Parts: sequence; structure tokens; C-alpha cells
Amino acid sequence: MTAPRAPRRWLQLVASTALLLGTGLAARAEVYVAFPTQDTLRQVQLAAMGCARENSNDTCQRSRALADPLLDHPRLPASCKDLAWTIRERSKPAAVNSFERREALIKPAQDLMQFCRSQEKPVVEKPAQDKPTSGFKLGGGK
Repeated sequence: MTAPRAPRRWLQLVASTALLLGTGLAARAEVYVAFPTQDTLRQVQLAAMGCARENSNDTCQRSRALADPLLDHPRLPASCKDLAWTIRERSKPAAVNSFERREALIKPAQDLMQFCRSQEKPVVEKPAQDKPTSGFKLGGGK
């Protein structure tokens, strides 16, 4: 005895539902967030070094404001986020601008450019060839 067949309409409904669910998940997964630019990282670095040097509320507020978005960036590695967190937490004016305070802020600022840079290799476009590439090449000649 053979198994009963599912009605054709039911199969169409299941297929269309699977297609809708699949495209929704694929569209959500393909959101691309670019790495911060070197200029952005350099601005964070300079602001943190300015806070260490000047020990003022304005420079330290700027340092915290620039480091904060790096903490929520989805593509940055944990080591980079740790440095951003350190910069954000230590960018507060102190009563005494000691050497230890300055170094505790300058060291993560210096490491920021190294740990937060993109590890992706740039895409190099190949130059267009003059010869058509269709067809077979027979023989071992050049």
C-alpha cells in the first residue's frame, strides 16, 4: 500500500512559507558594518592622550564620547573593546595628574591603532583583459 499524497495546494503553501522565512533570515544576516576608519581611531587616540596631558573636564569628556561607540561595534575584537573600555573609564579628571595616571591612559591609547585595525585584506580589482576568455585553449603553447 502506498502512502497518501499531500494535496498540491498544501505543498505550495509550505514551499512559499519556507521561502519567506529563508529570505527574511538571509536579509537580516547580511547587514554589513564596516570597521572604524583609521582616522576615527586616531581621533580616539588623540583625545585620550589629550585627556592624559591636560587633565581637564572638556578633553576627558571628548575622550569618553569618542571611545564609547567602539564598545558597541559588532565587528571589533574583544581586545579592542577592552582598550576602548579602559580609555572610557580612565578618562576622568583627577585632582593630581600623576605620571601613573597619564601612563594608564596613554598606554591603551597607543595600543588602540594596533588592536582595532581591520584584518581584512583590501579587494584589488583585476584589470580588464583585451582578449576574450571564451573557448578552449588547446596545446601547451603560450
